[in-house]
Amino acid sequence: MATLLALACLALATNVYAIYPDCANGPLAYNTICDSSATPVDRATALVGLFTLEEKINNTGNTAPGVPRLGLPAYQWWQEALHGVAESPGVNFSGSGEFSYATSFPQPILMGAAFDDALINAVATVVSTEGRAFANNNHSGFDFWTPNINPFKDPRWGRGILLCQETPGEDPFHLQSYVYNLITGLQGGLDPEFKRVVATCKHYAAYDLENWMGNVRYGFDALVSVQDLSEFYTRSFQTCARDANVGAFMCSYNAVNGVPSCANSYLLQDILRGHWNWTNEDQWVTSDCDAIQNIYEPHYYAPTRAQTVADALNAGTDLDCGTYYPDFLGAAYNESLINVTTLDTSLIRLYASLVKLGYFDPIEDQPYGQLGWANVSTPEAEQLAYTAAVEGITLLKNDGTLPLSKEIKSIALIGPWANATTQMQGNYYGVAPYLISPLMAAEALNYTVYYSAGPGINDPTTPSYPAAFEVASQADAIIYAGGIDTTIEAEAMDRYTLDWPGVQPDFVDLLSQLGKPLVILQMGGGQIDDSCFVPNPNVNAIIWGGYPGQSGGAALMDIIVGNAAPAGRLPITQYPIDYVNQVPMTDMSLRPSATNPGRTYMWYTGTPIFEFGYGLHYTNFAAALSAPSASSYDIQSLVGACSGVAYLDLCPFESYTVNVTNTGSTYTSDYVSLLFVAGVHGPAPYPNKVLVAYDRLHGVEPLSSQTTTLNLTLGSLARRDEYGNTILYPGDYTLLLDVEPLSTQTFTLTGDPAVLDYWPQP
Repeated sequence: MATLLALACLALATNVYAIYPDCANGPLAYNTICDSSATPVDRATALVGLFTLEEKINNTGNTAPGVPRLGLPAYQWWQEALHGVAESPGVNFSGSGEFSYATSFPQPILMGAAFDDALINAVATVVSTEGRAFANNNHSGFDFWTPNINPFKDPRWGRGILLCQETPGEDPFHLQSYVYNLITGLQGGLDPEFKRVVATCKHYAAYDLENWMGNVRYGFDALVSVQDLSEFYTRSFQTCARDANVGAFMCSYNAVNGVPSCANSYLLQDILRGHWNWTNEDQWVTSDCDAIQNIYEPHYYAPTRAQTVADALNAGTDLDCGTYYPDFLGAAYNESLINVTTLDTSLIRLYASLVKLGYFDPIEDQPYGQLGWANVSTPEAEQLAYTAAVEGITLLKNDGTLPLSKEIKSIALIGPWANATTQMQGNYYGVAPYLISPLMAAEALNYTVYYSAGPGINDPTTPSYPAAFEVASQADAIIYAGGIDTTIEAEAMDRYTLDWPGVQPDFVDLLSQLGKPLVILQMGGGQIDDSCFVPNPNVNAIIWGGYPGQSGGAALMDIIVGNAAPAGRLPITQYPIDYVNQVPMTDMSLRPSATNPGRTYMWYTGTPIFEFGYGLHYTNFAAALSAPSASSYDIQSLVGACSGVAYLDLCPFESYTVNVTNTGSTYTSDYVSLLFVAGVHGPAPYPNKVLVAYDRLHGVEPLSSQTTTLNLTLGSLARRDEYGNTILYPGDYTLLLDVEPLSTQTFTLTGDPAVLDYWPQP
């Protein structure tokens, strides 16, 4: 009894919820939940079978009190780890000493710019290793609500800009590849006996608006065609569920075609669990935080709170990040709106996931049970954080000024990002072991550095900033570090302009008139219109640096001085400033129309400032695409050869060899091979081009070559029809290597169209 009382007091008195149950001597010791030879579902079923109805309902919120009488501790389900273990309700950083920090990687938008799947898998492995070390030592839970894998449709999106911190980019194929490698890295494989952590794909689905012109995410109804839903808004989620076997999903705030996502059985049952076969007993859905309440208000979808929670639970939302489930499921039960079987199913899913994490097993029997402080922020993790920043940083303009000449001995480092520290982390971050600003990095390189903050991000006036011009006049070269940050791009706050904010454009123009070499660091997650700088001959170089994490300053300065070579590619389109006047954010359609210039590089009919995939190097590359022997393929023969393949869209088509040569004589550099397909096949209108494969080659030395193989599937070539079906169409296909392109190949598909996947109809 004293042990049970102590557990109950601990649950109430602290925010540390990841206390292991006592399966050796506690009340559960002889229950099947503690029998490691039983299946996860049998173990979880036995545990839930001990709960009273009140105890079941009490444990449906993210802050679950457990069941003290059974020795089941409280558990907090809400942990964040977007780009490192992050501050969140379930994560407890110590004030000092052990578990007082964790590795802070760049935001996903910058890591997405690396187009390096192996890098993403390595980063995810480190993040989950550190997360598990935190959990093993009562500093967090075992599940983490990452990744955000919404495709980035509109440049104004506050979480596309900010969450474009959070999401890897705008291309669905890129997101699919990224998230597969991320999830398998986080969880420790496709279906391991023990998971390292449970990952959570969010926000499902069609979530890309915060607060725009009175339309608020909590009540926004996203009107999406079935074609766009299948082709764009859910493809990365399909990979999460069907291919990467993620442990959890998060339903989003918005409604989709009239039904709030967390009460949407078409999304949660027909597509997620039915069509994608996401049916393991340990896979569960959580709401976004307070999204269950939002079903009642401001969606006004359900007439009562009891009906609200019943709609969500019956639709397939297992956990409420909030209190509506614990507060109102009792009333829903009393009104016969839910049954115990449905409630039990949700709880069994949740506790079965903890079984697969080893939560109910002795530490010595778990492959990850020994992870501890020695596994956090290791030298290898710190080097990886630096590498991830270097690989994503993207060179947008360079007239030969970069890398800086050895003759330059002094630098004026000016701007609101020049001495950035926590700014480097963006959002959803934790305590980093250190934060290297550009100023710190420049000083470490033994330059004479003259620093001035200059104007703030959004300073609206045009004072002379005499201190900034004074330091600029003293230096051999000027680096202006500005752009946007979380004061401009933020969760719950969309943008209305794509311009550089405040006085920054005018200030940079004045700096450019000083006759010094001028390098601009464009920081922040989203793209802003650089057209005021690109044609200015006195702006010598532009670098996009995103939110580069704990070693961001070192990575930026190493690229500027030539200690590292840039090879990142833009994972999003940089639109001209008037784009915001051409289509409302609330328009969810992708294809161009009389009221829409088209969205993403696939459909945009205008001229971008910088296109998706753009990125310069310090050297020149030649690349050749080697074609297979066949130039024509019969569709029926291709599909007929897919016997034994579970999903026809994953059936192999052809492999193409890319030979890449560094034609320069000075710089060793990475190179990203981007392969697009274009052609007139399938339903009109036709996309400009579509990314179908990519790979990153490392360290291509001057006057030398490397090769890579790009593998295409039948799904790579397919289109979606108006019903969302994935169809392989006859026609002429052209493969384009790189954005220029550097090499092309053509082939023809003949015969009748073949359906690779039938999409569930609403």
